[in-house]
This record gives sequence, C-alpha cells and structure tokens, in this order.
Amino acid sequence: MKRNENIRNIAIIAHVDHGKTTLVDCLMREGGVYRENQEVAERAMDSMDLEREKGITIKAKNTSVHWRDKTINIVDTPGHADFGGEVERVMKMVDGVLLLVDAKDGPQAQTRFVLRKALAHGLKPIVLVNKLDREHTDPERAHDLVLELFLELDADEDQFNAPFIYGSAKNAFAVRSLEEEKKDMTPLFETILEHIPAPEADTEGEFRMLVSNIDWDDYVGRVAIGKVLSGSIQTGDTIFRVMKDGSRQRCKITKVFEYAGLKSNESIKGEAGNIVGISGFEEVDIGETLCATEEQEALPFIDIDPPTIQMQFAVNDGPLAGRDGKLVTSRQIRERLFREMKTNVSIQVEDSETSGVFNVSARGAMQIAVLVETMRREGYEVLVSRPTVITKEVDGKTMEPFETLWIELPEDCMGGLMENLSNRRGHMTNMDTRNGTVFLEAEIPTRGLIGLEIDLVNATSGHGIMSHLFKEYRPQAGEIVTRQTGTLVSMDNGKTTAYSLSALEDRGKLFVGAGAEVYEGMIVGENPRKSDMPVNPTKAKQLTNFRSQGEGKGIQLSPPVSFSLERSIEYISSDEFVEATPNHLRLRKRILNSTLRKRASR
Repeated sequence: MKRNENIRNIAIIAHVDHGKTTLVDCLMREGGVYRENQEVAERAMDSMDLEREKGITIKAKNTSVHWRDKTINIVDTPGHADFGGEVERVMKMVDGVLLLVDAKDGPQAQTRFVLRKALAHGLKPIVLVNKLDREHTDPERAHDLVLELFLELDADEDQFNAPFIYGSAKNAFAVRSLEEEKKDMTPLFETILEHIPAPEADTEGEFRMLVSNIDWDDYVGRVAIGKVLSGSIQTGDTIFRVMKDGSRQRCKITKVFEYAGLKSNESIKGEAGNIVGISGFEEVDIGETLCATEEQEALPFIDIDPPTIQMQFAVNDGPLAGRDGKLVTSRQIRERLFREMKTNVSIQVEDSETSGVFNVSARGAMQIAVLVETMRREGYEVLVSRPTVITKEVDGKTMEPFETLWIELPEDCMGGLMENLSNRRGHMTNMDTRNGTVFLEAEIPTRGLIGLEIDLVNATSGHGIMSHLFKEYRPQAGEIVTRQTGTLVSMDNGKTTAYSLSALEDRGKLFVGAGAEVYEGMIVGENPRKSDMPVNPTKAKQLTNFRSQGEGKGIQLSPPVSFSLERSIEYISSDEFVEATPNHLRLRKRILNSTLRKRASR
C-alpha cells in the first residue's frame, strides 16, 4: 500500500486539564497559522461557549499545521469519559497519538480510557511530558508511570518503545532530554514526522472515505468529515453514500474543505490520506461510507461503548411555561433531540409511551447536562428528570453497570468520604498516599456515582478530584440512598415575600429569595427531615390600623442556595423535575397539585 509522505494525521489525548488545547494553540503559533501581530483567544480550539466556561473539551475538533512543507493534521479530543463517543470515532481518522502527561501528576484515569482505545487500534504513540514550568514536577516519575500504564494496557513492543519528549506548552518549548537547551517546539515537530507513519493512501484508486464527524456550514448545510482512504474528490463529482442498512444514494459534491488553523478553507481537491470535509448531502450520518461507484463495499465502523444512563426530557407544563423561552412545543424539542443524535454518536433518543416525553440515553449525567445547557442557550424550555441507569436481563437476573472510580483527596478528608462510598455500595480496591494526598481506586455501581462529585467537593472544600470509567455489567447491588433530606414545596402561586420567607428559614435551607415567582408544586427549599413539607412562601403581613411594635425593622434573609444545572439534575429525586429555561432553573414536583400527588403516592 502506498503512503502519502506529505501528510501526518495525529490525535492528542490526555486527562482533563493536562494542557491538550493549550498545546494545540502553541503548535498553531509555531506552524505559522497566526500572523505575527494577530490577537488570539487562549485555548482557541475550545470554540463552544460551554467549553470555555467549564475549561474542558466537549467536541473533538480538527485543524492542521504546515511545517517544513508537510501537513500535520491534529485532532483535539475530549479527556472526559462522558464524551468517549467523540474519542472512539476519531481513532479512524489518525495514524498516531500524542499522549500528553502532566509532569507533576503523571497519567490519570481518563488517560487510560483514551489510550486503551488508541493502542487497541494499533496507533503509534509519542509521549509528551508537559508542564515542566510547574513547581514540584517529577518528570522521571511521570516517565516510569507511563511505561507501567503501557504494560497494563497490553501495548506491543513498538508502542512500548514510544519516544518521550519533555516540555511546556504554556512556555512553548520541547526537548528530547531534560539537559537540552529549551528553545522552541522543533523537537516535537521532528519527532512527529519521524515516528508517526504517513497515512496509507492509494492515490490511483477509486475514491473512498468513512464519515467520522459531522459539521454544519450556514451556506452549504451538512459537512461530512473524514480521512480520504483512496482516490481523490473535487467539487462537482458525483459519488454514492452507503447507509448503515446497506442502501445507497447518489450525491453531487458542492464543496470540498480543508482544515487549517481555526477555519476551514475551500480546497481544489481532497487527496488520499488527507482529512477533509465534503458537502452536498441532505442527510449524512457518522459511520457511513462515501465512495465513487455503486459497487464498492461499505467500510467497517467502530463499535461505540453503549450508553449506561437514561433521563427523560419533557415539555414544560408549569404555570410559567413559555414566558422565558421561544421553543417550547413537543415538536420543537423532539426535532432538536433527534438532530443532536445525528452529530453525537453516543446519545440515543426515543419517544416514550407518554406524549411530549422523550427518553435520552447517554454515557454520563455530564453529557446530558451539556446538551440541556446548549438547548437552554438556544431558547428551549424543557423539563429534565433525574438520571436512571440502564439495566440488562441476563439469564433471568437483573444486571446493572459498574464503573472503576479514581479519587484524589487530602488525607484529612478520608473518613467522611469512605462512609459516603460504602453508602453508595462502592468498595475500595487500591489506595496510595503521597505528600499528604490520598489516591483511591474503587469499584462502584453507576447509580452510586450520581451526585458523588458534589459530595466530594463539599467533603474536601473543593480539593478532591474524581474520574470514572465503565467497567462491566454485574448483578444489582441493592438499594442506594443518596439524598437524606426532604423538600419544602410551595402550595400557592405568586411572588415570595420576605415576611413569609423569614418564617420558613427555621424550617430548612431556602432555594429562592424574596420577590421570586413561585407556583404550586415548586420546590422552594430543603427540609432536614426526609418528608416533603407544604409551605406558603407568598403570604404577606396582615397590617392593622394600629402601629404594631417593631414594624419598620427590615427583615434580613440569608442568601438562598443556588444550583448549577448539573447539581440540580443530581439533587432531584425520582418524583421531581428540573425546569430549565433560558434564564431560570427551577426544581419542581412531577405532579404539581398536592391532592393528585397524595393520590399517586398511595
């Protein structure tokens, strides 16, 4: 098989926050993507607003850098396991991976997840030990830990002998050994060209390409992205789209794109071995094959790990529905969810038995929270339920998903966390202590993970870090109680008054302040006891025509507890919903009327 020596295709993989996106910025700068005086946002590849706010990568994206007349296509992948579907399909486009490891922390949980996928695909790794500019780094220890990880993940001899580069993406230098002079990124570019194989590409053959990603362009519509495996393609060509059921459809190409820097450029021709975007389709899905003739076989697509949790999305039927968002009908919500399924391979959507309610399955609660947050910003109003795990029947036994959990936390916070883990049916498999930090490894049902991150943040005052990976299905682990409290439920519609809220403060924590719109069935606070308590937060003070003593004194309320979207979804129980609108997050009961609620609970 011929190879296209002018091109290298590489994916960058690493744990959350180890500097992938910063490194891509740095390579683009050195590769001459930016002009000398061009102002560039930091972490330029994280183009979604949500990615910038959370400081994580959610969607896999590609760019290219030109260095010494060679094109290096770089794919930036998410490090969070919830977005694993993004990572898995990228493996089909690249020939090697750049494994990024923090010189202080060494390889982390999610590094394993992506690396295991890459090694299984036979991709060649290069290891970059990053963040040498930090204090207390130990690059030698990071080097040894990476080699141990390679052994653990069954790397072959070639993969195990991967070259190591040391550097700092922030300070823009890379060196082959720690004694070398720290100048620029040249050693990294040279190592990529030497060690990553050029893509196999039959330049003479007929055109074939596997669709690994979908983009949207306002002028030409859907854009199919992938690596051209053989032949070439240009605007005006007629090709065939092979769908997953084997049927074929004739399409005419309207544009061919190349990816350079942060934008896509129209190219004259997409050649074998290069990563390109092609438009000219009404519909096109990830995993389909595009080919030149009707007889060509479909290319195999990789199996994506199955979703493990499910949540319900429903039409907002509360009294304040439609005041805030523009897109509120079940038809609009259904269209949006099915559109998401086309570009996001690890999300599945289906209609439920109830009209206006849809079941959305995904890899983790965070993935669904990102979808809800994106929809809110687009003007949708939607009700979202608490996540439930997807169980399986095997030989008449109910099986549920289990995950491996890794936690880092300060030594003095251990006690409370161990109790929390055992309540959630987790059991510890490994523990290691270094410099006052404890590294735990445990196995836990996926159900037990819901809401754990919030407990960890509270127990460690924000110093704890956790990550998790799907392990296997096992027999059910028994009951898990995560929320030990009840709620304060409004029994009236109207605006809250400081007078009534000050009386309720003795009952528990409040989620609303004075002057907020509430309605019957809305959750306005937390009751320390397990039961739900009906309250009236809208009651005004009855004034008489005598001055009552102490009247003019202002009421001082404690600030209400405010929830983020992820926290809300993990907080609610099974008979509750989160009402997400563009400007508000409200917690409410599924059945708003208290009489009907009592009837249903019987």
